[in-house]
Amino acid sequence: MPIPHPKKERTFVIVKPDGIQRSLVGDIITRFERTGLKLIGLKLTVLDSDRIWKHYNKDDAWFLKKGAKIAEDRAAAGLSAEKDPIEYGKDIIRALEKFMTSGPVVMMAWEGNSAVSVVTKLTGGTEPSTSDVGTIRGDYTIDSYNIAAIDDRAVRNLIHCSDTPENAEFEIGLWFDESDLISYRLIGDEILYDVNLDGILE
Repeated sequence: MPIPHPKKERTFVIVKPDGIQRSLVGDIITRFERTGLKLIGLKLTVLDSDRIWKHYNKDDAWFLKKGAKIAEDRAAAGLSAEKDPIEYGKDIIRALEKFMTSGPVVMMAWEGNSAVSVVTKLTGGTEPSTSDVGTIRGDYTIDSYNIAAIDDRAVRNLIHCSDTPENAEFEIGLWFDESDLISYRLIGDEILYDVNLDGILE
């Protein structure tokens, strides 16, 4: 199978329920459009629990590692371990499941050179309160790990985005049928990708 041209790299984005409730969908799309990325798939839906677990795709080793850290943090705070470490690890995905299925989301597939890294850069770090100014999370919300932990919930950070091209293809395939994705010519592609810029001057 031939390696696709770099301008065909794809990535996956979910505007989470908090992004919908904050009426930020248009602003988020605008941020990505202004880079020159091409929107090739768009869907408003309510996510189902089964695919949430497939989407996060964690194994027992991951649950155990994360759960052991939570148990360690509890012990340092003078709290007893009320469950096995692996269950604390699974609680991370359980909280995400509850949050991500609580209301509608907007799912998007984007295409363009370095699509994954461009979207990741614009989105910002996972924790909004420490995410850089100029990023979507840094500019539009102030949630933190600390308050999420106190309230026993998932961090509300507006967006999920793929972290590698391989994960992007997996996530796009999980949430979109290939028929949902549209291949089309964007006029802006000419200035981004045309080798010789033929035809600008008359």
